[in-house]
Amino acid sequence: MNLSILNTEVQDFINANLNEDISKLLLNGISFSEIEAKDIIKQIEAKKRSKKKLPTWFNSKNIYFPNKLNIEQTSSEVTANYKANLVSGNSLIDLTGGFGVDAYYFSKRIKNVIHCEINKSLSEIVKHNYKTLNINTIECLNENGIEALKHIDRPFDWIYIDPSRRDDTKKKVFLLSECIPNIKTFQGLFLKYANNVMIKTSPLLDIKATLNDLKQIKELHVIALDNEVKELLWVLERDCKTEFIIKTVNLTKQSKQEFEFNIESESDEIAKHTEPLTYIYEPNSAILKAGAFNSISSQLNIPKLHKHSHLYTSNSLIDFPGRRFKIEKSIPFNKKIFAKEKISKANVTTRNFPISVGEIRKKLKIKDGGDIYLFFTTDLNNIKIILVCFKA
Repeated sequence: MNLSILNTEVQDFINANLNEDISKLLLNGISFSEIEAKDIIKQIEAKKRSKKKLPTWFNSKNIYFPNKLNIEQTSSEVTANYKANLVSGNSLIDLTGGFGVDAYYFSKRIKNVIHCEINKSLSEIVKHNYKTLNINTIECLNENGIEALKHIDRPFDWIYIDPSRRDDTKKKVFLLSECIPNIKTFQGLFLKYANNVMIKTSPLLDIKATLNDLKQIKELHVIALDNEVKELLWVLERDCKTEFIIKTVNLTKQSKQEFEFNIESESDEIAKHTEPLTYIYEPNSAILKAGAFNSISSQLNIPKLHKHSHLYTSNSLIDFPGRRFKIEKSIPFNKKIFAKEKISKANVTTRNFPISVGEIRKKLKIKDGGDIYLFFTTDLNNIKIILVCFKA
C-alpha cells in the first residue's frame, strides 16, 4: 500500500476524474511526486467499477481500492447481504477473503469473523478499509486459508470459501477440481472444523454433476441479480439428515423473487401442456439455471406450452417468479402472416425455437425496443408460433 494515495489532494483528483478517459489523463500527465501515475489510474478504474456493485465502499472516504480484477471477482453488496442472512452463531472463518465484502456482511450476523487472504497487499488493503469503515470484529490474517484453519485448530460455526476461478496461468476455470483450493480435496477438512460450510461457485457450474462431487449438501442457493445468475451457493452440513433443497432467488431493486424445490421430486413431476391461454410467464434466470421446469408448473398449478419451451400460461393472472405478459394473439411463424401485423419494433425472445433472435430480427425486419414483446416458441403440437404480448 502507498498511503500517499489517501492524501486529500490525491483523493480529490481521483474523485474528480472517475468519468474521464484514462488515455487522456495519462496523456495530460498526472503529477504527484510520491505516487506513480499508473497507481492512481488503478484507483480510478477500481473505484469506478465499485459505484453500483459496492456503494458502501464507493461512498466512504479514504477507502483504498485494489486492482480492478479484485473488484470484478468480489461479491456485490446485494449478494453478500443475502449470504449473511443465511448464517448465525458466534464464529466464521472466510478462507479466501479477497476484498472482504462477504466477511464485512458476515460480521453483521456473526460475532467473531476471521478474514484470510494470502495476497499480502490485498490483506493490508482490507485491514485498512475495515478500520475506515469502523469494523472491529473481523480479524485479518495474511495467510493461506487452509493452513490458517489447520494451525488455528478449533471449531467454527461456519466456514466460508470462494475458491479462485483462475488457474496458475490466470486462465478462467469453473470446475471444482480446477479451482484453488480444490474443494473436492478439502471438503472433509472443512466439515471437521465446522458444522456448516458455505461454498460460492461459478454460475457456469453444472448442478447435477456437482452433486456427485460434494458431500453432506443441505441446500443450494441459485442467486440471480436483476435476472442474471451471479452465484451458486452450496451449503454443507455435517451429518446432514434433511432432504437436499434448491432455493432460487432473483434479487432486484423492486422485489425478491424466491422459489424452492426438491431436485429428486423434479424428475417425478409431470407438467401439463396446453395451447396459449390469456397470460404467459417466463421464469427468471435462477429458476432456469436450477432446472425447476416441472416443479414450478406443479407448485403454481400452471401448464406449459411444450415440454421443452419452459413458458407457462394461465387464464387468470398469478404472482410468478419471473416476467408476466398478456397475450394479444398467437400466430404461426410465417413471414407473410407476420407482415400483416405491421410490427416493426419489438422485444424479441426465443424459447425452444430453431432460429436465433438476431436471425429473426433480420428475417422479419424487427427493430429492438418498444412496448410489444414477441415470443418465438413451439407449442404442444410442435408448431412454431409467435406470441404477441404486452407486459402484464
